[in-house]
Amino acid sequence: MSKVYLQRAGIAHDKLLGRAEENGRVYRSHPGPDDEIGHVHLHSGKVYAQRIGNDEYVGRVDLDNGRVWRHVPAGADEYLGRVHEDGRMDYHLPGQVDEYIGRIAGDASLAQAGAAFLLLVWPAFAEHQ
Repeated sequence: MSKVYLQRAGIAHDKLLGRAEENGRVYRSHPGPDDEIGHVHLHSGKVYAQRIGNDEYVGRVDLDNGRVWRHVPAGADEYLGRVHEDGRMDYHLPGQVDEYIGRIAGDASLAQAGAAFLLLVWPAFAEHQ
């Protein structure tokens, strides 16, 4: 299990958002039981949000370099940023230095980190922008 955190500038502690399991499942933390919100196929890097019926494909992580892409149904996929072997997550800012927005703690693969980026960190970051 690897805990996932959103970076909070100027505050001593980052905000715990959830966790990613070794089997690729991603959970959002709440008081009480955590909610499973999606999963990643560990060998392909494809990320799915959990839905009733068929899960929804939301994007992918490149397992060679950690680049994270958001699926756009009627167009080209959007490059969101990158996850690193050390758990760091950076949001892509065109023409600028990428911004650190969160991390995954523990021994997580790029697939797990990318799923956590797409399902937990990026939505929480975007909500506060």
